[in-house]
Amino acid sequence: MDENAKKRALLMIPYGLFILGARHGESQTVATINWVTQASFNPPLVVIGVKGDSSLHPLIKNSGKFALSVLGTGQKAIAGAFFRHVEPKDGKFGNYAFEAGHNGAPIISEAPAAVECDVVGFYELGDHSVVVGKVTEAHVKKEAEVLTMKETGWNYGG
Repeated sequence: MDENAKKRALLMIPYGLFILGARHGESQTVATINWVTQASFNPPLVVIGVKGDSSLHPLIKNSGKFALSVLGTGQKAIAGAFFRHVEPKDGKFGNYAFEAGHNGAPIISEAPAAVECDVVGFYELGDHSVVVGKVTEAHVKKEAEVLTMKETGWNYGG
């Protein structure tokens, strides 16, 4: 296979940017992700890619729950804040407030929308695990266009 062509072709897949949150016991964290898709209407399912060596991976695997905060256009700074692990302090991750979802997972307060999920599939097949979540709660604070990788000028994929 032509590795350059593979990378270029895969980078053409459009991606939104989201903040993934998880909590297990007293540990909680958030991270920016972009491998997200809806996979079913009934039941409502989303599929996410979670980096295997991330601090989120064991929290999601052990708790069986996560929250996905949807970022809106213009929220590049929020997306950029969570490429590395940030410890929660005083109701914030870094400079950004969060609230606990019904399932306990953190949701970024400034996100225009979020969904909470129960894990119904967890597949450790590569450097990222494929996680299937059944949507159990949904929150919409305002209508917004999703922040995309194209808007930020960043690349992650290929």
